[in-house]
Amino acid sequence: MAAVVVTFNRLEKLKTVISSIEAQSHPVSTLFVIDNASTDGTAEYLSSLTASVPLEVVTMTANSGGAGGFAEGMLRGYASGADHVWIMDDDCYPQPGALAKLVEGFDLAVAELGPDVPFACSVVKFTDGSICEMNNPLPTWDWGRLLVKDQRNVMVSACSFVSVLVPRWAIAEYGLPYAEYFIWFDDREYTLRLTRRCPGVQVLDSVVVHDMGDNRGVNFAMVDAKSVWKFEYGVRNEASYQLHHRSVLYFLEFGARLFVSLHRGRVPLRLRAKLLRKYVAGVGFNPKVRFPGFSGGQPEVPLT
Repeated sequence: MAAVVVTFNRLEKLKTVISSIEAQSHPVSTLFVIDNASTDGTAEYLSSLTASVPLEVVTMTANSGGAGGFAEGMLRGYASGADHVWIMDDDCYPQPGALAKLVEGFDLAVAELGPDVPFACSVVKFTDGSICEMNNPLPTWDWGRLLVKDQRNVMVSACSFVSVLVPRWAIAEYGLPYAEYFIWFDDREYTLRLTRRCPGVQVLDSVVVHDMGDNRGVNFAMVDAKSVWKFEYGVRNEASYQLHHRSVLYFLEFGARLFVSLHRGRVPLRLRAKLLRKYVAGVGFNPKVRFPGFSGGQPEVPLT
């Protein structure tokens, strides 16, 4: 069981995450901390840290974003021989029983649905105990199928990378997240990729706290000059996904939704123009899936 934490300039929160992982009732075999070239003393802290769990620090030469960090971390976890990789951001605080419940819930889901269950995710709460608005998974139409079997699991088709347990076989078969996405939509695309054959599950008894500042969801009506750079990645990445992995109609439908959201949010025209350019850029942006476990480099194939 490998744990992966991706961090960038959140040293104080990272300390809490590491302490939370050390306190788990179900131990991890190795904790991989992917430092995205932090400049706040994170590297110095990690180099002198004596953790109670085996720790491997990977310092990236440049900030590769959450997407690049998770791709690297999952690759490292896979290479370590771990049977599962447990991934999270640097402001995710798992409660002491979070991993144990995640493993238990995953095993129960497999017993009922078969071996193709591709992931299990936790319930994500905000710091005040309410649900974390931006981390609600996407339920399947029959989401309660396991609940009626007296399991504390609901079936989902996508989730965020805030406490997700991914089995080794899923990484081998479906590859790694798109590092090229940098941020935004990498988690949605990857978990949708994993659930092509079988849904994942959210384990209701596995709880983590997301210390994310403001507890609110994100939509394109919220674009402003400070946040537009993030939305640019989001537009490009989702446009690419809708066009290259679904159809032209979904690409156009996404463009229409984007236009309506920007209009309703009264987003300044110059910011709308930036996002429109990124929407068009999605046409030529089509990363290839990278697979771990091969010497001499990772083979790359387009995901169709």
